[in-house]
Amino acid sequence: MASLASASDRRMSIGRVFNRAFAALGANAGTMFGIAFLFSALPIAVLNLWQVGMGPTRDFGTNAVLVGGLYLASFVLTQLAQGGLVRATIAHSDHRTVGFGACVATGLRFAVPLLALGVVMGFALLLGFAFFIVPGVLLYLAWAVAVPALVIDRTGVFGAFGRSAFLTRGARWNVFGIGLVMLILYYVLIAAVGIVTVAVTGFPAAAPRGFDGFVTLSSVFSALSTTLSTAVVAAIQTSLYVELRDWKDGPQIEQLSDIFA
Repeated sequence: MASLASASDRRMSIGRVFNRAFAALGANAGTMFGIAFLFSALPIAVLNLWQVGMGPTRDFGTNAVLVGGLYLASFVLTQLAQGGLVRATIAHSDHRTVGFGACVATGLRFAVPLLALGVVMGFALLLGFAFFIVPGVLLYLAWAVAVPALVIDRTGVFGAFGRSAFLTRGARWNVFGIGLVMLILYYVLIAAVGIVTVAVTGFPAAAPRGFDGFVTLSSVFSALSTTLSTAVVAAIQTSLYVELRDWKDGPQIEQLSDIFA
């Protein structure tokens, strides 16, 4: 009876989610922002700068193949970053530290299943949002912690969707609130990047170096914003997973980070 009573007293806390996430970012800033920059922001920035410098030197077909291949590589590297960021957040949640190399190793281990997860989720959400938006929102709320579920519970791609749906059931208004806050922060960040870029370079047509200079500086600032948003989103998603797991399964006797040993 005591265990049932303690379970019923547990509440899912949005405050704990954000506190845990930002505490992890603060304690592991070099590792987490380093991973986000190296494997998520930098490839996109290099691609954008390469496209600017390339100019009309190749035919459209060749350009399309090269750009498509580079975007695919960038997407794969972003999934690697997700796996590494999950591990860093979990380690801090267990009051442990983990190095950059160990986080990258985790990302490499789960890069392929995370890639498959990202493709399936992206396609499903695209269809969901195409049908009057609401189905896409409902899918997002159900699958909000699919990425950390795959890495931590090792459920496999489709098992991660089911595990996430189970964990978020009964707390989806809270998940919606967290997602809304993240969306607002993201657009504030994007707007800030745009304002700073225009303030420094002027509008593209009037920029001192013209459109190329505007795009170059925009790519640099975008890399910084991508680094920040990638690390923050991964930390919040993983923190949300921990909160929901404690809420549904009860506090874990064994530390979650032990699964990576």
